Amino acid sequence: MKLIKFLLIGILFGIALDKGEVVSWFRIYEMFKFQAFHMYGIIGSAVVIGIVVVWFIKRTSMQSSEGEIIRFTPKNMSVARYLIGGTFFGLGWAMVGACPGPMYILLGKGFLLVLIIILGALIGTFVYGLLRSKLPH
Repeated sequence: MKLIKFLLIGILFGIALDKGEVVSWFRIYEMFKFQAFHMYGIIGSAVVIGIVVVWFIKRTSMQSSEGEIIRFTPKNMSVARYLIGGTFFGLGWAMVGACPGPMYILLGKGFLLVLIIILGALIGTFVYGLLRSKLPH
């Protein structure tokens, strides 16, 4: 039953992203050419909402659906970690015109060539897992 809830939430989220044109290659292209505020507004709104929700969870000692208190563990702050990782993420996003979430929405809309991009993302994740101990964290 819990998986069905998550599936329904994912479908609703996918519809919202599609209707908001977040999965539009043109909107992503506009963003990377600094021609429109559309995507920056959506990403900025998500960051602000994320900050508020994390603050609320920490402030209220909110519990997960399993009844455990949600705890956030601080990460090591390293410039290389975010600079290198962000560069690879951004380059991949710019080259294919989709970040990980919308890739599945595009697949659901019938763009079967996205399977190649999803496969590339999975291979990249696997390679990262192999090289993780050798990378600067």
